[in-house]
Amino acid sequence: MRVGVSVRAIVAASAMGLGLAGCATIPAETEGDASVSAPMTGEDAVVADLVSRMSLERKIAQLIQPQINSFTPDDMERYRFGSYLNGGNGGPYGDEYAAASEWLRYADEMYDASVLPLSNGEPVIPTMWGTDAVHGHTNVVGATIFPHNIALGATGRPDLVRQIGAATAAEIEVTGIDWNFSPTVAVAQDDRWGRTYESYSEDADIVAEMGAALVEGLQGRPGDADFLGTGRVIATAKHFFGDGGTDNGVDQGEVTGDIDELLALHGRPYPAAIAAGVETVMASFNSINGRKMHGNRDLLTDVLRGEMGFDGLVVGDWNGHGQVAGCEVTDCPQSLLAGLDIYMVPDDWLGLMETLIAQVGDGTIPMAVVDDAVTRVLRVKYRAGLLDENAPRPSARGVAGRFDMLGSPEHRAIARDAVASSQVILKNDGVLPLAAGANVLVAGSAADNIGQAAGGWTLTWQGGVELDRDLFPNAESIWEGLNSAVSANGGSAILSEDGSFTARPDVAVVVFGEEPYAEFAGDQRDLAFRDDEGLELLRSFAAQDIPTVAVFLSGRPMWMNREMNVADAFVASWLPGSEGGGIADVLTGARDATGRLSFSWPATCEGEPLNGPEGALFAVGYGRSLSDTSATPVLNEDCGPLEAGPANDWFSAGRLADSVTASSMDAPLPNLIGRVATLAARGVDRNAQEDSRELAFTTGGTLKLEGESDANAYRIEYLLEGRPTAAVTLTSGDSTFDITQGLSIGAGKGWREMVLTTSCLPDLGNTLELDTVNPLTIRIASISRVDVAEGTECSF
Repeated sequence: MRVGVSVRAIVAASAMGLGLAGCATIPAETEGDASVSAPMTGEDAVVADLVSRMSLERKIAQLIQPQINSFTPDDMERYRFGSYLNGGNGGPYGDEYAAASEWLRYADEMYDASVLPLSNGEPVIPTMWGTDAVHGHTNVVGATIFPHNIALGATGRPDLVRQIGAATAAEIEVTGIDWNFSPTVAVAQDDRWGRTYESYSEDADIVAEMGAALVEGLQGRPGDADFLGTGRVIATAKHFFGDGGTDNGVDQGEVTGDIDELLALHGRPYPAAIAAGVETVMASFNSINGRKMHGNRDLLTDVLRGEMGFDGLVVGDWNGHGQVAGCEVTDCPQSLLAGLDIYMVPDDWLGLMETLIAQVGDGTIPMAVVDDAVTRVLRVKYRAGLLDENAPRPSARGVAGRFDMLGSPEHRAIARDAVASSQVILKNDGVLPLAAGANVLVAGSAADNIGQAAGGWTLTWQGGVELDRDLFPNAESIWEGLNSAVSANGGSAILSEDGSFTARPDVAVVVFGEEPYAEFAGDQRDLAFRDDEGLELLRSFAAQDIPTVAVFLSGRPMWMNREMNVADAFVASWLPGSEGGGIADVLTGARDATGRLSFSWPATCEGEPLNGPEGALFAVGYGRSLSDTSATPVLNEDCGPLEAGPANDWFSAGRLADSVTASSMDAPLPNLIGRVATLAARGVDRNAQEDSRELAFTTGGTLKLEGESDANAYRIEYLLEGRPTAAVTLTSGDSTFDITQGLSIGAGKGWREMVLTTSCLPDLGNTLELDTVNPLTIRIASISRVDVAEGTECSF
């Protein structure tokens, strides 16, 4: 690979050009006789001694990372896993909304199980717990919810990002957790990508600076007394590499191009993170020129370790090794041989563990490779203080148990500063700042919904507008923040989601935007925004000559020409999190608007050309101060994709189409997930994390889907383990069809395809209802409307 010179140039530019205060020096390449080595001291000696005394089984266990939903403290005692994680939908004791004290209690239980004496005298190695605290410790109820990275990029303030890292680390340590899978240092190049909001910018230099700052905030600075000490946790730069550059913005997809050019762009943040002392790097799901990163030795070993000088550990992503050519989730020596140190294998940990042990035994994996990987894992534990003889259990460390620090006033003040600093005004004809004494109407279903303002990775993996307000005890919605600020400014405010009023307001603030999503569930085929709630409200107020301010919540820039044309002011508020008061600070003029775009804003809705100044309505760096009331030209409102009609994919990649609703006995099931009446729906993995649903019906269970389509059939991918024990029927329109026999034929035969046509449902229409007599559990990967030839039979 032709990477040596270019990568070293990136290292030099990142380490020196970014001016990272207190950063460690990246080791230079050694010269001379490699066979001559100095005696080992310090961490090397400690780690080498431990590795020399460990059995193969215990070594392999250090390389296995299960999730808490699929193993117990008893399993930890037996197998001694080196680390474990909670997935986005995982919580202690099966409760994703568990109190912080329960997270800490669980951390103690797992730790205690990992350090019980071993009967054969082997050294005991403490485990460590990893979590996705990507915008605060947001898996835990009550934690501070910071804005997502896209907003932090708009602040232009690495000092603020460093403060956020430190506050997040402290809140993580409160609950006894050791390791944060953050920051994401992707350089997103296509805003159709569902993880765009996890990227600080389309500009690699901005990403490098912000990513390094968060690393320093989480871990402390190398050489400082508090490095990985009290109130600090292990950080992770992810996902190495190219995750933000996939073709067409498809998550976990293909990245193509000259390798040096790809490294110059997507690899640029990593030397900065390494210089900042990052201890772990997570491998990416995507492929580089046809080769999955979880099996790419040239990049994981030769570039990341050899050229960039990274000496920490490389952890995999959620079953990412299973996507390597020739691999399965339980069988993938290729990843370890390529340079992966820890397999993130949430559920199938035992099968993988047994396979790896056997592959070392038969010579497929050399013992030296295992020892190198274990050494890297233990080296990180040593630096984090976990191998210290006097290391306390999680509840006795640093600020552990200081539950008052979760959502503390100090941390919320940092978050509010970040929210205010990230607001980007794209249009203002003078309606902003809101006049003192004004009567303000606040409209839109998002105005008083913290779940929507927080976005994905909030309490659950996908987040959700349906999250109960009680789950956000330390938070202020946008409406609450505006109400407080307007009142303090001598005015009055009312909340009216639908825009209705009795007393005419002086101005209307309309809060609207994307509903929460995470990863591939957020992938889009274009940048058209199809929820017309905000647009209709803005048009309604304009027709009544009421000035309007549009507050747009989103995880990416989107085509907003129609909304911008009708609004008097337009604010890109991103995904601000728990501090709605930060938005109010700017709208009321308590603070000037200093946010500037870190992503170019599209002029057209198709999503092409990709990020960059060409074709942009507003370029990176654009943003108005409150005093800038210059005119905005009328924008073109033509958008071909909006005229294409509803999508035929009703459910795919773990998400319902925007136009489709799911319910059970009239109780809604947003995104086909949740527990209501006689049905429990949960996310399960087929090809990717929670890309499918498991539907568990109790007696008399029912599920109804409603959408729009002109197609004449349904196609459903499903898996059924056992035959139905009583009738199962499908209803569409006025037609009902008994599918019991068809399901019995498909049961136990893996994933199958069900095609429903007018041959079995003569009145087939835009509703589909499944009813069961007895309990039934079925998995669904996709539901789509398709056109089939006339006379096509139904099949299972």
